[in-house]
Amino acid sequence: MSKILAVFGATGIQGGSVIRAVLADPHLSETFKIRAVTRDVSKSSAQTLAQQGIEVTSADMGSGPSLAAALKGAHTVFLVTVPDMVSGATPGTETEHGKNVADAAKNAGVKHLIFSSLINVTDASGGKLPHVAHFDRKADVEKHIRTEGIPATFIQPGYYMTNFTDLGLLRKSEDASYTLAGPTSPTKAQMPLFFAGDDMGKYFVAAARNPAKVLNKTIAAAADYYTPTRIMDEFTQVTGLKGQYLQLDHEVYKGFLPPPIAQEILENELLCEEPGFFAGASLVEGHDLLAEVGLKVTSWKEFLEGKKEIFV
Repeated sequence: MSKILAVFGATGIQGGSVIRAVLADPHLSETFKIRAVTRDVSKSSAQTLAQQGIEVTSADMGSGPSLAAALKGAHTVFLVTVPDMVSGATPGTETEHGKNVADAAKNAGVKHLIFSSLINVTDASGGKLPHVAHFDRKADVEKHIRTEGIPATFIQPGYYMTNFTDLGLLRKSEDASYTLAGPTSPTKAQMPLFFAGDDMGKYFVAAARNPAKVLNKTIAAAADYYTPTRIMDEFTQVTGLKGQYLQLDHEVYKGFLPPPIAQEILENELLCEEPGFFAGASLVEGHDLLAEVGLKVTSWKEFLEGKKEIFV
C-alpha cells in the first residue's frame, strides 16, 4: 500500500514543485500517494491537481481539527508557510500556522516532516538586522519542530531567481540595456540564487529518498553564491544585452518599496552582505544529495536561457 505524502501549499510555487518532482521520480511516485493540501479546493489550480488523480483536500492552518483531518494517516509531510507580509495576516500568524501543522503532524505520527525553513536573521546578525520577519518566523517554526522532537528535515530555499523576472528587478532602459539596482555592494553581496519552481522539488526528492541521512539536518538550497556583478555579467553572456548593477543609498532604495515592508526588504538584501543569506552555510551538502539521486540544481545561466524571450 502506498504511503500518504501530504503537501501543504500544493498550488503554490514550492508545493507545486514538490508534487511535480515526486510524480517524475520512479521510486517516490510508487512509494507515495499524494494528498495536496490547499486552502481552496475550488480554484482552478486545485482542480487541475484533482484531474491528475491527486487527492485534494482543504485545511485551515489556524484550526487544529482541520489539520488533524488533513494529516490523518500521513507518513511524510512537506510544509511551507506563507509570510505575513505576503498574506496580509496579523504579524505572527505565519509562526502560529507553522506550529499548528507541526503539532498536528506529531499527533498524527508523521514519520518525516520536511519544512521549508530559513535562518533567524535577528540572532545571526547579532541584532543588527531585526526586521526580517519572514525569515525569523520560519526559524521560530523550525525551533518548535526541533523542541517537539518531530522527525524532520529543514530545506532553506535561496534567493528566488524569479524575483529578477517576475518582480521586475531587472529594468529595461530606453537604450534596451538592463539595470539591476540594489542597496548592496556589487562585489561583496553573495546572493544564493534558487529556481524554486523546479528545484525545491528536487531537494525534496533527495531528502525523501534518503530520510535517515537527512533527519534533523538543515540543507541550504541554491545553485551558487552570486555577486550582483556576476548576476549581470552572466545576464549579458546569455542574452547578448547590455546590463549593469547600480548600488543605491539605503533610503533611496526604500523609496521604491511599499512603506509597510520597505525596512524588511532592505534588511533582507543587506543580509546577503553580512552575515550572509544562510549565515555562511555551504551549498555542497545539498548539491551532493541531489547528485546521489541523479539530479542537479538549475544555474542562473540555465534559468536565463529559458527566459530569454522576455528580454527581447
